[in-house]
Amino acid sequence: MTASDDAPAVSVRGLRVRFGEVEAVAGVDLEAQAGRSVGLLGRNGAGKSTTMRVLAGVVPPSEGLVLVAGHDVRHEPLAVKRAVGYCPDVGGLVPRATPWEHLQLAARLRRLPAGWEERARELLERFELGHVAHRISAGFSHGMGRRLSVVLAALHEPQVLLLDEPFDGVDPIGVEATLEVVADARARGACVLVSTHLRELAIEACSHVTVLRGGSQVALMSAAEMAGEEGARAYRSLLD
Repeated sequence: MTASDDAPAVSVRGLRVRFGEVEAVAGVDLEAQAGRSVGLLGRNGAGKSTTMRVLAGVVPPSEGLVLVAGHDVRHEPLAVKRAVGYCPDVGGLVPRATPWEHLQLAARLRRLPAGWEERARELLERFELGHVAHRISAGFSHGMGRRLSVVLAALHEPQVLLLDEPFDGVDPIGVEATLEVVADARARGACVLVSTHLRELAIEACSHVTVLRGGSQVALMSAAEMAGEEGARAYRSLLD
């Protein structure tokens, strides 16, 4: 199955995810078109990261239908993984490998054509990681690791870019570089999903925001509706 031109790049209906007796996601509906960016906003434990792992083909849904780039995550997880670029909320890096070695491995696994090195170097410089390109990542700060994870997710210019807590512990330069990656992805027609607990950055990165609370979806709002003091009050009321 492949996505038609007018089909949403991401379509989620009735998503539920259980880990034993714990229901991490208890009912999420989500739709995102190519060329758009959608935020998953909520406190820690709201179900944002579990939803992103399902979209990345890492965790299977317990219930519901989830299509990413036209592929069913339950039946076509490899096709989903080929279509997405995924920055997980934690982990994903090899401690004894350098950023350049991470990029070489990603290029090999993705079978990227010759010339990928130029984009890789540009991304490293954009995120101010060029000077540590050949230093093992074991000594990186949390923010540096976050920046490298975004670089790896964006390298192959995926159809669907999934950024899970990309702003966590990141300095202003890293935040700006991440926002640029989101804008670039949208400009070339990719779909972007960003999860965060930071309302201000969610509305800066995304055109629409889905608010999650306790594993359930409680609202879908435009970035404009979430902005300013009124937006802050509306968001707080959704979390109470």
